[in-house]
Amino acid sequence: MSVELLDNPRFFGFRVRRQIDGKTYQEYFSLKANGKRMRGAARAEVKAVADARDATLKELQQKNRDRKDKEIDLDPTGQIRGILCRMKREKSGTLTPVFQVGVMSRVRGKIVNTTVSITKHGRVEAWARAVDFYCEHKKIGKRSNVYKDLISRCPKPAQIKKFTAQ
Repeated sequence: MSVELLDNPRFFGFRVRRQIDGKTYQEYFSLKANGKRMRGAARAEVKAVADARDATLKELQQKNRDRKDKEIDLDPTGQIRGILCRMKREKSGTLTPVFQVGVMSRVRGKIVNTTVSITKHGRVEAWARAVDFYCEHKKIGKRSNVYKDLISRCPKPAQIKKFTAQ
């Protein structure tokens, strides 16, 4: 919850703050009336108003996240944001091309990471495994158009060499 009680010389009250699509929504609810601090029922009423506004913003934030999860976001190099093609140094010291997946998991509520070896699984199978992991944690169904679009964006061998050379 992002309702915070502020008690400093400049302000006494609740602040509601949420970040939605890169924009910060911030509102203040004062706990002073006629120069005196509110108590009891009046304070509880202001808290209820602040909580209601926070619930509205939380719903907007969730809808925005749901919408963004259903879109494919490309970075400037043309890779899908969240699935990268990288060279991983193994314990033996050899460099192996991998698809590295790092996303904010809607299932676990935290950032999750994995790598899928292109050498071990082959380019197409490794890509499918990486997309499956990505979609599992973003709650994207395998029958959705987004999933099909992600699978169709499997990098070509020349692209893999270009991405791993960086």
